[in-house]
Amino acid sequence: MTHFIASDNTRIHLRISGDGPPLVMLHGWTSSHQEWAPFLAGLNQKHRVYCWDARGHGGHSPSSGEAPTAERMARDLAELIDHFQLDKVSVVGHSMGALTLWQYIRDYGTGRLSRLCFIDQSPKLMTDADWNHGIYGDFSEDKALELMKLLLQDFAEGVLKLTAFGLNQRAREKYLQNAPGWQRLREALRNQPPGPLIDCWASLTAADYRDVLGRIDIPAMLVYGENSNFYGEETARYVARQIPEAILHIYEGTDHSPHQWQRERFVRDLMSFLGSD
Repeated sequence: MTHFIASDNTRIHLRISGDGPPLVMLHGWTSSHQEWAPFLAGLNQKHRVYCWDARGHGGHSPSSGEAPTAERMARDLAELIDHFQLDKVSVVGHSMGALTLWQYIRDYGTGRLSRLCFIDQSPKLMTDADWNHGIYGDFSEDKALELMKLLLQDFAEGVLKLTAFGLNQRAREKYLQNAPGWQRLREALRNQPPGPLIDCWASLTAADYRDVLGRIDIPAMLVYGENSNFYGEETARYVARQIPEAILHIYEGTDHSPHQWQRERFVRDLMSFLGSD
């Protein structure tokens, strides 16, 4: 691991590996750079890969700097690009990482970017009378407040229930069975300082990037899970229609982390999209 110092003196940790054109990987909420470990052997052959722990993530000591809002993480991404003097950067964003990337595009444009990959995310998490492509297709302000109360009471269980009681029936069954994978995830979540992650969640649920999609003027690839915990296929197709000439992949039988369930396919699709195959 290495790091750079952000403009508010927060240390941003990341792992850098491989050689070639730069590829930045942005993980999901409550995750870390380890999300991308299974893919590095394939990607490192053609790319210099930058995998960060977003501020507030990765189990690092809490910082006295700014909270990990979408705006601050987008600025961190801009500062990462500046610090390592990168240009024509390809970026992959999963879940929160996709939201961070959309915020970056809103604030900084696409001038220093080359190609983009967004994994299983909606541009607006909250739903209302005119928007049903958010979480579960039904995540109203009242439901968001209920979840926030649960996160404040028992952060780990709140995150697990958010994932389990959505659109993926298998996830619900495994949670109710208290399957070993869910036990490990619960323990990992309990080992993370919840305060910054809750601040981050509040920022993500308040965001709306629908206006950003049509402004993406560089190649974009979308990867969605057929059985995502959070989003139906209609959300994937909405995003694909809004981003000019976007390439859409729907991975059969996968959840909110389609890349993890079909790893070889994801590396193959991504390398082909980047022109690196």
